[in-house]
Amino acid sequence: MAGLRIGSVCSGYRGLDMAVEAVFGGTTAWVSDIDPGANRILAHHWPDVPNHGDLTTTNWAAVEPIDIFCGGYPCQPFSNAGLRKGTDDDRHIWPWIARALGVLRPRIAVFENVAGHLRLGFDIVLRDLAKLGFDVEWCVVRASEVGAPHPRRRLFILATATDAPHLRHERAGTARGRGHGPANHRDATADPGRIGLDAHGELPAGRDAVRAGVRAHAPRRGPAPAPHPDSVGRGPDQPDVRAGQSDAAWGRFFPAVRRWEHAIGRRAPWATDDRDRLSPAFVEWLMGLPAGHVTDVPELTRNQMLHALGNGVVPQQAEAALRLLAARAGIVHGSALAA
Repeated sequence: MAGLRIGSVCSGYRGLDMAVEAVFGGTTAWVSDIDPGANRILAHHWPDVPNHGDLTTTNWAAVEPIDIFCGGYPCQPFSNAGLRKGTDDDRHIWPWIARALGVLRPRIAVFENVAGHLRLGFDIVLRDLAKLGFDVEWCVVRASEVGAPHPRRRLFILATATDAPHLRHERAGTARGRGHGPANHRDATADPGRIGLDAHGELPAGRDAVRAGVRAHAPRRGPAPAPHPDSVGRGPDQPDVRAGQSDAAWGRFFPAVRRWEHAIGRRAPWATDDRDRLSPAFVEWLMGLPAGHVTDVPELTRNQMLHALGNGVVPQQAEAALRLLAARAGIVHGSALAA
């Protein structure tokens, strides 16, 4: 599936893109972001990939066609930590994303947002996807369900075009288009209450099934990397751990830290820097990224690092969610997207 082309908006450090590439294959044709810190990260790691900048002003008719469109669009309008102004928030950019989808006509679209989006603005998203001819699957997944030491409860959305020429759905014993969302039924007036979400914003009796499905697709856990013989911390190839760092220093958080070390295969850097401030390297580790993915980018300030990391996606979490949703949608890996 190396021929698949991926387009990314609100790209950040490309955590969601990493998951899309892991699940569906392909290469990224272009990205789009306006944040200065994110753009430094993108330019550092992907200098040859065009960045279309502000998606609200992009001429999508002039943009290279893609097979997969993905983006973690701004969560501030829907987050419980914000004012929850929803579609009245100036940062609500979904209408421009829908416009891009209408022009580009990708075979698959993948999105990520906070779980609070289910109760604020999600009906608009489903309505627009239905009008554009997409079937939709979604689920809420916590980062802790793939081993991370933090909850980070997030909504993942997989939309598949019903008219895509090479996208084959296979639903054993299930009628085509049944799905799990109102877009499958072409119900443009659906809202989260009408589609039967429970008090947690999830499908009834579905939480345990989702968790079991996600855990089945979570990264395989193995032994945590062995400490360097000269230090209780990380070895020469992992210099961001303080020399002499003791596992006991994590206190009651040690089991959670060790679990994530097992999941991603690298030891945790210390949580604070030499000035006792939150360490960006530690947040980078919490987000499941390779060491230095954000923190080694030249000329990136500490604040820019933390901003990018705070807005980012845990790739392992997104990958597990997408594998679950692809299975729900009946996408046959290795053949469904083959041209």
